[in-house]
Amino acid sequence: METTNSLSRAERLRGRNDISRLLAQGRRGSVSCLHYCCLRPNGAEADRIVVSVPKKLFKRAVKRNLLKRRIREAYRTQKALLGAAESRRDILFIYNSPEVLPYATIRAAVAEVLTRLADAPEAKSTVK
Repeated sequence: METTNSLSRAERLRGRNDISRLLAQGRRGSVSCLHYCCLRPNGAEADRIVVSVPKKLFKRAVKRNLLKRRIREAYRTQKALLGAAESRRDILFIYNSPEVLPYATIRAAVAEVLTRLADAPEAKSTVK
């Protein structure tokens, strides 16, 4: 089966309840320029992501949007690193570097997060 490099609507985490559950019950970690939070299973048919760039670090929306685009693009091109899992995950990426880093650095950080999540043992989450 051939996978596409698209980021469909089903792969975007939306909704206050889903994001609140992810923040409350998810496992957290960090790499060089990213914090992340992951929760599995998510009950959806695809892995879903949400990207956040704090306004506290970047006052201008142009820079925040640039960084969000870079993180989404890095995820979109490398999501195959997660592998085929029976249970899907919700992932939150939070950018935490005070300067705008080049795409190559962000791509490497996203790749490290995805390999950590793929290698992590399956944690059974209780959905309330």
